[in-house]
Amino acid sequence: MSPEQKKTLIEEVAKVVIQHTDELTELDQAIGDGDHGLNMKRGSEAVLAGLDAQLEKPLAEVLKYVGTTLVMKVGGASGPLYGTLFLTLGKELAEQPDLASFSQTLSLAIEAVQKRGKSEPGQKTMLDVLAPVLEELKRDEDGVIDRIRNRAFSASEATIPMRATRGRASFLGDRSIGHMDPGARSCALMIGKTCDVLGG
Repeated sequence: MSPEQKKTLIEEVAKVVIQHTDELTELDQAIGDGDHGLNMKRGSEAVLAGLDAQLEKPLAEVLKYVGTTLVMKVGGASGPLYGTLFLTLGKELAEQPDLASFSQTLSLAIEAVQKRGKSEPGQKTMLDVLAPVLEELKRDEDGVIDRIRNRAFSASEATIPMRATRGRASFLGDRSIGHMDPGARSCALMIGKTCDVLGG
């Protein structure tokens, strides 16, 4: 990827998070601490602030920069989890990634997030978007970008009827049912925008 392409990709992903700050806040007010939107906005703004200095580096190094920044700037559980995701993606990304190698990279990143959060798919977290997206990546190349985008958003919607068993929302028990997980929503937004940029 050229510096311009890397800039567009990271900027667009960060901006879509910032644009949805209020929505993410409202989702988190329903079942969490209410700070997911503002925390993710702060982290995204910090990523944007230092991005230009990273653009001559390989994409893997840019992803590590994103991960490190999110760990440092995003509070709550989201900072370490998203930081772990991007740091692992950067660490494992092949120099010339294809679909198969990126599937393996994402698989390792998901494993790292699971280990960090002591969680697994089905517990109403961002993993409930990441795991289905990985399934789409592993299928075939035919229409993969559109499939991933659609799967990410449908997977975030599928957290609504789930009962949370990890994180702050788990304290609510059955009252967590009927609300979309804010981490799943922010994850879907970032994946959707990534698909938009790569597809374009």
